[in-house]
Parts: sequence; structure tokens; C-alpha cells
Amino acid sequence: MAGELSPIDKAKFVAAKRAADMVEDGMRVGLGTGSTASWLVRCLGEMVREDGLKIKGVPTSTRTAELAREVGIEVISLDEARWLDITIDGADEFDGDLNLIKGGGGALLQEKIVATASDQMVVIADVGKEVETLGAFPLPVEVIPFGWQTTKALIEETLISMDVLGRQTSLRMNGEVPFMTDEGNHIIDLHLSRIGNARQLAMVLNQMPGVVENGLFIDICDVVVVGFGDGRVELRDINAGTIEEDRLDFVEEDNLFTDLMD
Repeated sequence: MAGELSPIDKAKFVAAKRAADMVEDGMRVGLGTGSTASWLVRCLGEMVREDGLKIKGVPTSTRTAELAREVGIEVISLDEARWLDITIDGADEFDGDLNLIKGGGGALLQEKIVATASDQMVVIADVGKEVETLGAFPLPVEVIPFGWQTTKALIEETLISMDVLGRQTSLRMNGEVPFMTDEGNHIIDLHLSRIGNARQLAMVLNQMPGVVENGLFIDICDVVVVGFGDGRVELRDINAGTIEEDRLDFVEEDNLFTDLMD
């Protein structure tokens, strides 16, 4: 039940619930990937079933697509949608300018494509994801499997001239084998501690042969909905320069999300 959630899960829940209220009938909605985005998909599914909300969802990963279908959301491809009204997704970090690090769940490529094909990108996050400077969370870089060790070495060499605090890199693993994205690529995580110039780093990384995409989302997010463990939410709109505050009450008998508590 929502009343039994940990403070972090409560924060994710209220952020997702508040963001779901931004979705209107007839919208084409980009559905993010990750633990916080899963709450959002559940909230939208409830609105579809109980309120008759009619939307079409474009998922950013196979697991999000499976969850969306499970809760009753009509799923279509981005090619079918062509353009989206809104994308709602989580983030591993966000700063005061609403720049993000994403890709902890390994779906950064589809997430960035979907987000940039939307009129509005909304990020939902617990307050612990807010940072003064990006970089504490490892920066994911998606690379093609061919020559990945060479690409990794090239990234490490390039980091020497970048404004970063650390330069350690690691191939993301899934047990004993390399992690594979939905596109069949590998992910190299950059342990940078602090990124002084995120815009420059994003541009340099994407110019490297072998690099498909990086997890820096610069000037893509329009709104962040920040959840707090006590039920408070803040809606920060970077374009309007506004901050709205709200509070959501928990309903003890609401067990819609019990299977997400892990």
C-alpha cells in the first residue's frame, strides 16, 4: 500500500501521480524507463481503466512496453506516432538548469529519441536526484560492440582534456556477460564525479566513432516534478521560470503499486 512505502518510494509515487495529471485525453505520450517511470505507467493505466482516459503510449524500452500493455495502455511505435505531445521519464540526476544524466536503466538511446520528438519532456524524480553539478552518477555511453575496447580507450584519452574530476571507465556487465541494450549495443559507464561542462562533453562524446549516444540530456527537459517523502511535490518549469508546490495524500487501501516495492 502507498502508506507502507519507504520515503524514497513515496517521493517517486507522488511525483508520478502529479505528472500523470498533466496527461490529457487523446495525447500521444512517451513512456520512460526505470523505477520512477514504472510508477507513472501504473498511474496512467489506472486512469485508462477507471477514468476512461484515451491515450497512445510510445515506450522507450521493451520492459516499459510490456508493463504498459499489462496495465491497459495502447502501445504504438514512434514511427506510428510521428510526434508526441508529452514524454514523461525519470532521471538519474538533474541540475538547476534541468540538464540530466539518464541511462542507469540502459535505455538512454530510445529515451533521448522519444524525448526530443515531443512537444514537452517532463522528468519525475525524488528529491535525492537533484544535484548542484552533474557527474556523481556514472555517465552512460552507448557504444557498438565492434571495437568497443578501442572506443573505450579513445573515450579515456579524450577525458584527459575535459573538465571532469575523475576519468575511470567500466564496461557495464549483466552477470558474467556484457550488458546489452535493446539495440544490441554495450554501455560504458564513465565515473567522472563532477562534469564541469556537460554541453561540451556531450558534443565531444557523440563525435567519436563507435559511440552511439551518451546519457547527457542537455536543453531537452522542460519540467521536472520533484517528489518528497512526506507527500509534497514541486513542479519546476524551466521555460516559465515557475515553481508550483502541491501535496498528495496517501490512500492506505491503494495497493496498485505493491508489486513495485522491492
